[in-house]
Amino acid sequence: MHLGLLTAPFEDTPLPEVAAWAGENGFSALEIACWPASGAERRRYAGTSHIDVDGMTRDRGQQITGALAERGLRISGLGYYPNPLHAEAEHRDAVIGHLAKVIEAAALMEVPVVNTFVGGDRALTLDQNWARAQKILRPVVDHAADQGVLLCFENCPMIFSHDEWPGGHNIAYSPAIWRRIFEEWGDAVGMNFDPSHLVWQFIDQGRFIREFGPRMAHVHAKDVMIDRDGLYDNGVMSVGMGWQVPRLCGLGDVDWPGFFSELYRAGYDGAIIIEHEDRLFEGTEDKIKRGFCLARDVLSPFIK
Repeated sequence: MHLGLLTAPFEDTPLPEVAAWAGENGFSALEIACWPASGAERRRYAGTSHIDVDGMTRDRGQQITGALAERGLRISGLGYYPNPLHAEAEHRDAVIGHLAKVIEAAALMEVPVVNTFVGGDRALTLDQNWARAQKILRPVVDHAADQGVLLCFENCPMIFSHDEWPGGHNIAYSPAIWRRIFEEWGDAVGMNFDPSHLVWQFIDQGRFIREFGPRMAHVHAKDVMIDRDGLYDNGVMSVGMGWQVPRLCGLGDVDWPGFFSELYRAGYDGAIIIEHEDRLFEGTEDKIKRGFCLARDVLSPFIK
């Protein structure tokens, strides 16, 4: 395994500066945020464009990967997390169009993985969303396969705010749906696994890794703390009300020894990418860096 970070929190810092700091501080991989350079999509921890994929060429791609290699860094994947199943067709078409460009850029750069969401329309049932996903995402999955890129979906429900209630903006969150995904698309897709989303859904982490470990082509390391007082006051149905609190690794309720034990047993030997969404370590670049280093120190004893 090798330890890295998702570049999204460094929204105002050019990629070469992020890479220089990461290489000097014990990281060996980057998942590079690739939202549109126009800044069309802005939400917390989204919208960062560290690679402008418009007009990507093989030469430019190789320059980027070569510069990172000089810093001792590999690219674990290109990351773009929109909502491909958005209710509005114009929005949906825009994000799918950009996702296609990210896939093409990954192929030119010889990056094997593109990470994204399945998406979801919050007003539809799970089965209605799945029916739309089969139709809308089939061309995207086929395009990635044609480009020699593995399209990986993250297991996040995306139901953290009132505008995502009640159904969430990503249906690929439960074992039942993941079985449908792999039955439908087989080896053409993979999972970008984040253990924090299992904690607040009360899904058994070890069992989940044992079932889907061979399908995990990319792994995020993010923690989450269950605020028991908030849960008591508001109940489990108050998703998005703050009782599930994103934290840096080691500051929440994820079982990190169990996480690594099960991943090793499953044969996973890829990147472990720290995803930083901890409000206590944001506001300045220095605090963001301190947060990444804290998580690095928690995880690095498990990386061999």
